[in-house]
Amino acid sequence: MNRHIAIYPGSFDPFTNGHMDIVRRGLEIFDTVIIAVANNSEKNSLFSVPERVEILNKLTADNPRLRVETFDGLLVNYVIAKKARVILRGLRAVTDFEFEFQLAQMNHTVCEQVETLFMMTSPNFAYLSSSIVKEVGRLGGDISKFVPPLVKEELFKKFAEN
Repeated sequence: MNRHIAIYPGSFDPFTNGHMDIVRRGLEIFDTVIIAVANNSEKNSLFSVPERVEILNKLTADNPRLRVETFDGLLVNYVIAKKARVILRGLRAVTDFEFEFQLAQMNHTVCEQVETLFMMTSPNFAYLSSSIVKEVGRLGGDISKFVPPLVKEELFKKFAEN
């Protein structure tokens, strides 16, 4: 297992500045961060998995220490397959902690070699979620402070299609 790789899993529908904050800070600790887009058919996503991967690849193209991939199935199996040891997760508020704690405990029970590292989101992103960004954007609000410019552009293209 490689301590130099962290897996940052999520749906990232869309990828926000809060997500980017966790990625940047994760790169201060780990040599490589793999942004692992979950292929979760139970979620009603705005962007398809290939669209999210394409957006993320464009956002991270200038950083060789970032990789974007997708995964199906158990996260711990994916982590092991990548020869990683750490799952990187962001916490916005106490309400996130309870759910994330359960997931971390389950993942560690399934595979004791896999640890979860929680990072508190920077205060200026503590209220931010992909759902809120989509709602504000869909209603014509300014989402410039919440997402990278490319994501804003892709969101408005998607809203125009629907």
